[in-house]
This record gives sequence, structure tokens and C-alpha cells, in this order.
Amino acid sequence: MFLGYVCDPRYGWVAECEQQVGARPVQVCHEGNTAVHAAEYEGRPERRPLTRAELQAFLDAADDHVERAASSRRKGHLAAFRDATLFKVVYGWGLRRREAAMLDVADFTANPAAPELGGLGVCNVRYGKAMRGSPPRRRAVATVMPWTAEALAQYISEVRPCYEAGQHPALWLTERRGRISARQVDDRFAQWRAAAGLPGELSVHCLRHSYISHLIEDGADLLFVQQQAGHSWASTTAVYTTVGQDARNRMLRAALARAFDGEDGTW
Repeated sequence: MFLGYVCDPRYGWVAECEQQVGARPVQVCHEGNTAVHAAEYEGRPERRPLTRAELQAFLDAADDHVERAASSRRKGHLAAFRDATLFKVVYGWGLRRREAAMLDVADFTANPAAPELGGLGVCNVRYGKAMRGSPPRRRAVATVMPWTAEALAQYISEVRPCYEAGQHPALWLTERRGRISARQVDDRFAQWRAAAGLPGELSVHCLRHSYISHLIEDGADLLFVQQQAGHSWASTTAVYTTVGQDARNRMLRAALARAFDGEDGTW
């Protein structure tokens, strides 16, 4: 990119170099000797963070479905509770769909820095997104939203045992005592997305975007958020981040408060 800038005649550096050193800069980086960016770009319009109101509407739709299924004693009560908890986990730890579907119960461990969270202080992701030709990337995601840990603890203690899966390690089990599929996750998300009145282009991945954006809005350190998300580069985290109007207003008021902090009320 630097050589592209220097060699661009619009900036005048070619003539300047000829005048100063008697040589012209040339572009030596081309498709034949540079690496191809193989990672998928995740900044698509439909992969945007949900506003806090949209997130609340989605989770309310999920919980309402669970309550209706329980009160009517329908067979799908356990599955509804499972899926509602799954989406809370996706948001609460900023997971991708496959990362969440492949979780085992043993992937959650204690965090010495947060003993009050018990055995749900860290989510150890084993199937993180990998670069082409590489194995899945692992990362440890610290629990920062205690309410999601509470929801998961209730699922593990009260609902998962009802599947009678024996020694199966999977966190999310089906009625046939197997691991939940990504397709099932998509289908349930679409069902509750419609019930909440949200746009049809939103996907499960929007919950991951929401996690990252909401942490930034709440003042979390950018490097911490990058590590939580498992991004190699801060620029990737930036693609996920959209700061809402309410957060911008809070930041504005905080900046003005610091600016007018003098005793005489002046800048």
C-alpha cells in the first residue's frame, strides 16, 4: 500500500524522487508474490449488532415461548428451554454458531479471578474459526455477564438431565440424545426473530456482534474485547463494533463533564 501511494502520480513523489536521487520508485508487491487474504469478511450488512431493545425483544420472545410450552405441558418444553439458554450463551460469551453448538459441559471451568461464578467463570472454546488449512483455534472467554451464567446453571442442573444422555459430553442435546445441529439453531433463531418482530435478514451471528458492541459501549478495554472475541487483529474487532446513539450520548456527556471540570466552569 505504501509503494502504491508513492508510485501514484497524483501525489508527485515520482517526480520528487527523480529530482532528489535520480531514481523512480516502482511497485514490487503484486499478486504473484503476496499472500491472499483468506479469512471471510464479516462486515456484511445483515451481520450487524442488535440494539439493546432488539436483543431484549428477542430474549423475551424466547422466554415467552418457554413459558407457554411449560404451561400447556407440551412436549417441546425442554427443547424450547434448551434453545433459549443457548442463545443467551451465544450472546453472553460472544460465540459463533458452531462454537456454541460444539460446546461440552466440561468446557466451562472456574475463574480464580471470579470465584463467585463457580464453575462457569470461563468458557473454553475448542472449535473457534480457523484459517484455511489450519485446525480450529482455541480460546478462553471470561464470563462478564453473570445473568447468562445463572441461566446456564439452571439449564445444566434442571433441564439437561431430563434428556438422559448418560455419558454424552455435549452441552446441548436433542431428543434423540445427540448433539444439536447448526441447522436447528438457525431454525429456532428464525422462529423467535419473527415472533419478536425483528428484520428477517438478521442471523445468529448478530448476537456475537451485539456482545462485542455492547462491551465497547459499556467501557470495556478494546484489547480485552479483542481477546474475548478471539480476533488476531483489532481491525477485525472494529468491523463488529457499532456504538448506539444512547452510548454516544453518554460518551459525549462524559467528555463534556471532563472538559468543564474547572472550578470556574471554563474550558
